[in-house]
Amino acid sequence: MLRLTKKLLFAIEAVLDIAYNAGTLPVQSSEITRRQGIPRRYLEQVLQQLVRDGVLLGVRGPRGGYRLARERRRITVGEIVRVVRKLESGEDPIESDGGADLGRKVVRPLWLELQEELMQRLDNVTIEDLCLRAHQAGVAGEFTARFDYSI
Repeated sequence: MLRLTKKLLFAIEAVLDIAYNAGTLPVQSSEITRRQGIPRRYLEQVLQQLVRDGVLLGVRGPRGGYRLARERRRITVGEIVRVVRKLESGEDPIESDGGADLGRKVVRPLWLELQEELMQRLDNVTIEDLCLRAHQAGVAGEFTARFDYSI
């Protein structure tokens, strides 16, 4: 079941922070923690999984940190949701065999349809879209004038 958990919210905010504040140097997790108020215990685990799944690149060294693995217009919120869902444990009640006929044959299929529609919508929202929203909302960023162009 798709839920907006703290871990999911923090993952989206962290990727958006990296995209919105990226400069010539990688963004360090301490900078994300400072700007977004995300606890490090959540942040590091999520960032490492995003690296393993190809959303971010980890840069080692004293000036290391994280960068987007692709242009921000090529990373979707749906992709981030799928990465975080792999991290989160727990049984999904939708996938359980138990329950009454109304639940199994009516409510669960409806919920799965809604979840699929939501994921399709999230697959159409890119990090570039969120950066533009942040810019339009007047959110201050270290490099707010940067946009993602490739030739």
